[in-house]
Amino acid sequence: MREADTPAGSPTTGGRRVTQETRTLPAHAPGAVETPFVIQGYEEVVAYDTAWNDHSHPFHELLWNERGASSAIVGSRIWTITPAVGLWMPAGTLHSGVAAAGTCLRACFFGFRTTASISDAPVAVEITPLLRLLLERLGEPELRRASRAATEALVLDVLAPAPRELLVRLPSSPLLRPIADAVREDPGDRRTLTDWAAARGVSPRTLTRAFTAETGTSFARWVGAVRAQHAIGLLTRGWEVEAVAEQVGYRSSSAFGAAFRRATGLTPGAFRPS
Repeated sequence: MREADTPAGSPTTGGRRVTQETRTLPAHAPGAVETPFVIQGYEEVVAYDTAWNDHSHPFHELLWNERGASSAIVGSRIWTITPAVGLWMPAGTLHSGVAAAGTCLRACFFGFRTTASISDAPVAVEITPLLRLLLERLGEPELRRASRAATEALVLDVLAPAPRELLVRLPSSPLLRPIADAVREDPGDRRTLTDWAAARGVSPRTLTRAFTAETGTSFARWVGAVRAQHAIGLLTRGWEVEAVAEQVGYRSSSAFGAAFRRATGLTPGAFRPS
């Protein structure tokens, strides 16, 4: 566990107040632990900024949030998880994660031997009103066995990969990594591809090819995805759209809204607390 100063009244460890927590979980192969259930729910409100080490589960997992935003990291890929867009994590997939204090985490575990994975790799899942209602029903303590089986079958029927995902692939080359680190540190940085090419001493064409090769997308779309991920974290904390737009480098809320919809398929308002 990592520690730092926090406001008075917070728990303390060794005389210092805790603001961050690191959790260590094991790495399990698919099916390595018996999971006789079909679907099992989990919910937690994290008290501190929390990070999870690289780990894997013996079961499949659907992650989403009731409140707030969190991230799951698999290699060089970073997914943002929200109340609207969750993430399917197949059994045995090594991943880490982070969540801000106050985030209400939700998850459902799917038995490895009782449930087929909807994907061989992590994939976004839209948390539709129907899916949410079905998952909520599975949490009812007095649910009869026949009703549970029928509800589980409906969940498995409606579960499907989403057409969009809140994903950023991180480049790792010495040419691109400093650019990626700078943009992720300050998503409001308005330097263009041409600006960055001049700073790195290469042509814009070289930088364009490198970004496409390492991230699978253009520099502009990659920056848009980074900005969208950062914006979602602010929106879920209750920031006004105008303030978020300025923070992530847009000159107007309308320009931000258009770019945000291109990246996520949703409006900024979809991520603000109701």
